Amino acid sequence: MARRKQRPEKPAEELSVHELIEGPTQDLTSARAALAARDVPEPPVEATQDLSALVDDRTRDLSALADDRTQDLSALADDRTQDLSALADDRTRDLSGAAAAVTSGGAAILTAPERTGPDGRLRLDLPRLPAPGALYRRALLGALPGMGGRRRPDVPAVELGVSGVTVDPAHLADYDRVCGFRLADRLPATYLHVLGFPLSLRLMTAPEFPIPLTGVVHVANRITVHRPVEAGETVDFRTYAENLRPHERGRQLDVVLVGSVGGEEVWRGVSTYLGRERAAGGGPRRDPGDRPGTPAGSAQWRVTPRVGTDYARVSGDHNPIHTSRLGARLFGFPRPIAHGMWSKARCVAALESRLPDAYTVEVAFKLPVPLPSTVAFSATATGATWDFALHDARQGRPHLVGTVR
Repeated sequence: MARRKQRPEKPAEELSVHELIEGPTQDLTSARAALAARDVPEPPVEATQDLSALVDDRTRDLSALADDRTQDLSALADDRTQDLSALADDRTRDLSGAAAAVTSGGAAILTAPERTGPDGRLRLDLPRLPAPGALYRRALLGALPGMGGRRRPDVPAVELGVSGVTVDPAHLADYDRVCGFRLADRLPATYLHVLGFPLSLRLMTAPEFPIPLTGVVHVANRITVHRPVEAGETVDFRTYAENLRPHERGRQLDVVLVGSVGGEEVWRGVSTYLGRERAAGGGPRRDPGDRPGTPAGSAQWRVTPRVGTDYARVSGDHNPIHTSRLGARLFGFPRPIAHGMWSKARCVAALESRLPDAYTVEVAFKLPVPLPSTVAFSATATGATWDFALHDARQGRPHLVGTVR
């Protein structure tokens, strides 16, 4: 049986922990007393107080300076925020009032970047394109009870502009892939709509805009290409609303977006939006019997739910009605629906090789394209004009009809 080893006894001269600590402490205390007995001059008390006072004064000065600077920066941030918000709120009212004064012949003092255009609208130039995400959040907040502003009975006589918009080649290539265009430096007609749409969105999210953005229906879009635009060109955009009119389900208006290069208009888009209202506006009613027959499809496309998320990424339109089943149900759809401008872009991409350098492509959006689904594309040529359509591949329900001329 193995014996347990006995621990060696502690040497008698070994010091305890307390003694190890207490001994050097006593030695240091003695050394300190000896040092104090020498004639070593100590710093004057007054000097110490002066330095302390100086530190206190400097600290107070720096604290006061920090407070002042913080207040200045906070005030500047508040002012800038109010200025940006004013574009959709107070400043919109001021601009509209000034525009009305100019239109009616009254005197209005305008300072840059505000100016009145030849059509009587007040022009306001923004330093950069707005961020779509913040605008959509503002629109959602404005839809809450008591949060929205008072809507105008007519369109505001205001025109927004932004200069020097450049094209990101990587973003262009991503857009081309999502919509079916060939990868090229020439911009697709529908790409300039995506590029300048944040400016139009800024106009439409103003509390006084006659039709609230939430629940608005994009019913039609017309794009005119005056000449091809290359990816290396810098584009200036301006946008305004016009032609507010009654509709059988509410009211609709046109939002115009114009793209220029070097002062020359090269592109123009007109989007027609319907604001549904409980009291019908008394506009022209459609005759269900006038619906044309379903044309024979020349191609079929499988539209997956990824189309909604991919187009939201490249367009900045993250409306949950296109990307979320729950978001779609909130607006009365059993599942997400494709963006209308994706449907148009996909049709234009199918005709890309047949399009001239200058043309107008116009579409009317019919029934939404549910995700997922299979759609049939058809196109017929009559001289220099193309008529095309997008239908449900199984039941023939129309999603889109359009013309290129």
